[in-house]
Amino acid sequence: MSENKALARRWFEEVWNSGRAAAVDEMLAPTAVVRGLGADLVGPAAFKQFHAAYREAFPDVRLRVDAVVEENDVLAVRWSGQGTHQGNTLGFAATGMPCRFTGVTFMRVENGKFVEGWNVFDELGMLRQLGVTNLPPAP
Repeated sequence: MSENKALARRWFEEVWNSGRAAAVDEMLAPTAVVRGLGADLVGPAAFKQFHAAYREAFPDVRLRVDAVVEENDVLAVRWSGQGTHQGNTLGFAATGMPCRFTGVTFMRVENGKFVEGWNVFDELGMLRQLGVTNLPPAP
């Protein structure tokens, strides 16, 4: 396994599954830009605010890396996750409901740290499972 692929797996295990915010500083470059989670997040401090809010909303979140593809300095990570919505930090009250979600994250690496990230995940599916949208469930 390449160093970059190992770094991506470490990101998901330490940052998300273990909730170790200090790992963000270790793996995310000071000027890194993370897109797709709302407004662009620049640098570790901005990402850690998002991370704290998400982990408070889903304290038992578990993300599984399903596949990693690498080309040059860019990784594509397909992942799946689950958690129980227990916190009020995502803009709506805790529902206490479990949900599952999937996503893809592209990560660009320079000098052993992530410098760019692009995230796409099924947020609508998550909101439907939590009952916080009036859209009908997907068929």
